[in-house]
Amino acid sequence: MEQAFTLSIFTENSIGLLNRITSILTKRHLNIMSLNTSESELPGIYRFTIVVNTTKEKVKKLVLQIEKQVEVLKAVYHTDEETVFQEIALYKVSRSISDGDLVEKLIRDNHARILSVETDFMIIEKTGHKSETQELLNFLTPYGVIEFVRSGRVSVIKPEKEMNDLRKQITNF
Repeated sequence: MEQAFTLSIFTENSIGLLNRITSILTKRHLNIMSLNTSESELPGIYRFTIVVNTTKEKVKKLVLQIEKQVEVLKAVYHTDEETVFQEIALYKVSRSISDGDLVEKLIRDNHARILSVETDFMIIEKTGHKSETQELLNFLTPYGVIEFVRSGRVSVIKPEKEMNDLRKQITNF
């Protein structure tokens, strides 16, 4: 049965690695649902966070294939229940929404915040799961969404023992 898996790939910073990783996914006909790359808590180590929808058998093989890349120090996969994850969304909306009561309700009900208020527009930020950021987009659309962007998933692994084991494996390279 297919489900969402979050891949955490710990790597050296290497030109072309993202291309090779996405090629591995493409060859297996897997669509990337979300992608985020950043530095990790370990100096000199980078973390790719990729969300794919597949079966457990296929994700196991995928992780093994990704780990064959020279610059990949460790790759693991987790279900949504095994991680804590969020996305951030920015909404550039028309000032037609600037009615004070409506804006206050928007912020309070959606746990959002206003980042900037300009002459013709305002920028609102919302952090949460994709369904939450999408819900706010649906709410704002009638008021004139000028621009919308949502980040890739950022995720941390829940079991501390597992993360400590990963740190040891990564630092032993």
